[in-house]
Amino acid sequence: MRVLVVIPTYNERENIAELIPALLRLELGAEVLIVDDASPDGTAEEVRQWQEQFPGRVHLLQRPAKLGLGSAYCQGFQWALQRGYDIVVQMDADFSHDPADVPRLVATLDQADVAIGSRYVSGVNVVNWPIGRLLLSWFANRYTRCITGMPIADATSGFKAFWGRVLRRLRWERIRSNGYAFQIEVTYRLWRLGCRIVEVPIIFVDRRSGLSKLNRGIVYEAAWMVWRLRLSSLVRNERRYYTDG
Repeated sequence: MRVLVVIPTYNERENIAELIPALLRLELGAEVLIVDDASPDGTAEEVRQWQEQFPGRVHLLQRPAKLGLGSAYCQGFQWALQRGYDIVVQMDADFSHDPADVPRLVATLDQADVAIGSRYVSGVNVVNWPIGRLLLSWFANRYTRCITGMPIADATSGFKAFWGRVLRRLRWERIRSNGYAFQIEVTYRLWRLGCRIVEVPIIFVDRRSGLSKLNRGIVYEAAWMVWRLRLSSLVRNERRYYTDG
């Protein structure tokens, strides 16, 4: 079984130098794909050094500019599907997601199509976030659940594992959202397809180093996205987001 971990990066050299070896040490034998948005701090150069040490297990997609989280994942997922990976994992580069939790997510796919590393399925498991950021995230997820009807406690989670066959059902060229909105949209589309989604409790720890990419535009996009998703289900134009496979 081939497992690929997809990680978007922008100025994450310090974190990625520790994260790649941590993932390669996992007994899963997972491979790693870094999708880098032309980081000026040399993130891509760091990845190339690991490619030399572990040929065939570390991969790099270097993009020409800062094009956004959502498009990075779309490109990374399509790269994985073109190469026939069985399972695709997505996670952040900043150690807010513990690499040791990756095997738990993958193991959950024995009983699910999608496994979500959830901060809120068993209480609130977030460490070192300012109270304002925590409340924003918590209320955003309550808001999403209320508007869409999707029974997911942490729809904005960026830590997920998918069966490749599930990802093939989506038309990635039609997904244009970023940030929180991207996480919500992908989860919603798969839920509407009837996929079995299981939330796995994790402890989320604020980034070790570097700066958060969250901004006001990302928050506004997510707020409007849930209404767009709801409307698409009401007017029955959802099929354009799915393949027949």
